[in-house]
Amino acid sequence: MRGRIRFAPLCVLLAAALLAGCASEEENIQAWMAEQTKGMRGSVKPLPEIRPFPVVEYDAEALPTPFSTARLVPETRQSGGGALRPDLDRRREPLEAYPLESLTMVGVLMRGKDADALIRVDNTIHQIRVGNHMGQNFGVVTEVTETEVILRELVEDVNGDWSERISSLLLQEQQEARK
Repeated sequence: MRGRIRFAPLCVLLAAALLAGCASEEENIQAWMAEQTKGMRGSVKPLPEIRPFPVVEYDAEALPTPFSTARLVPETRQSGGGALRPDLDRRREPLEAYPLESLTMVGVLMRGKDADALIRVDNTIHQIRVGNHMGQNFGVVTEVTETEVILRELVEDVNGDWSERISSLLLQEQQEARK
């Protein structure tokens, strides 16, 4: 039993020495932290100045109602713009959804003196004749020959006036020969 008693005070002394060593490391860290924070100063930038919004007077009686159907009518229909203008109330034909550059003339069907052109767009063939509409500029087919389709288009200028322009769509073989 005596051996055990001597061993116990020795363990206590050893534990106290270890704790004392840990305490000095903690003191060293505390001293280092204090030294590092000596020159530090916190700074907060001031908030930007809040400017008041300008007061805008709203007079609803002077403005058009947002639910009025008059807003749906294009300005060119409401104003002058000359005697020449397209018929905006007419039902659109399928080839009017495509620009003229995307249409390709691939053939002609002749019935006596009458000729119908075969127009390809998006891998679909459409048959057109004089009087049909095509292209996005209100184009009306005025003549179909064996090699081309001639159309009269209506184009709006910056002043809102409409002017005529003659365009043509060549047979695919003719287009390739020109390139």
